[in-house]
Amino acid sequence: MTMTAEVSIEPYTLLRAALALFKKPPTELESEQFTKARIHASKAYEIETRVLNSKEATCVIISDEELDRAYGEIRSRFDDDESFLETLKLNNLNSDGLRAALKRECKVNSVMDKVASRSPSVSEVEIGIFYHCHPEKFNVPEQRTVRHILITINPDYPENSRENARQRLLDIRLKLKNKPYKFPDLALKFSECPTSLQGGMLGVFASGILYPEIDAVLFNLKLNEISQIIETEVGFHIIECIEIVKAETLSLQKATPKIREIMQERYRRNCQKAWLSGLPK
Repeated sequence: MTMTAEVSIEPYTLLRAALALFKKPPTELESEQFTKARIHASKAYEIETRVLNSKEATCVIISDEELDRAYGEIRSRFDDDESFLETLKLNNLNSDGLRAALKRECKVNSVMDKVASRSPSVSEVEIGIFYHCHPEKFNVPEQRTVRHILITINPDYPENSRENARQRLLDIRLKLKNKPYKFPDLALKFSECPTSLQGGMLGVFASGILYPEIDAVLFNLKLNEISQIIETEVGFHIIECIEIVKAETLSLQKATPKIREIMQERYRRNCQKAWLSGLPK
């Protein structure tokens, strides 16, 4: 049962809360989910209002160009104006209402960025302490770059019966035996995975991320070796390991940029929280 009750709070804030909490718009939420989204939206709107009433907000001006960028980013998610405007209507919004809500959101974000800029810089000593106190964070596991060819199993199609799908992949692997460099071409031609358009490229993975059946084979392949046929719940695969990045422990020098980023963001959030707690309610 979906929640269709009339929305009585600011529509854009409610939409944002529903998407953040449940990855669905308000009209698709169950009653309990809708209640949680409303509470979340109400609190967010109250905090934003306090931000906008602060002295820091008085000098913040959102330009037409910035507003147009924010509006255009949302519009770009839709194929045409009709579907865009219909979605706005379903969420109790229109073009002008969305622009007004985005202008408010941009101003809140600008004020919060202004406040966060007051946070202290991270020192080299702090970075060193963080590094030595959290050594487990800097152990990078072995990673492998892999591409694959997939033939799915679908009894509704004779060519994709379990037996025929396996035989089709055996024939492909036979072609690769003498011409392994043809892997991307054959993936493009035969693979039934969207990655076929990238020559079968799956990406770079540490152990434990891919299907267990693929994972077990991949991390036992030699560089540029092509696997035997592997069966998973989606069908039959052959894979090729095209790069091996050995496990390592990052040095302090290599880890410093990431540590600085993590700690600086923490300082920014703490600065914002402290400032918000001091605003009049």
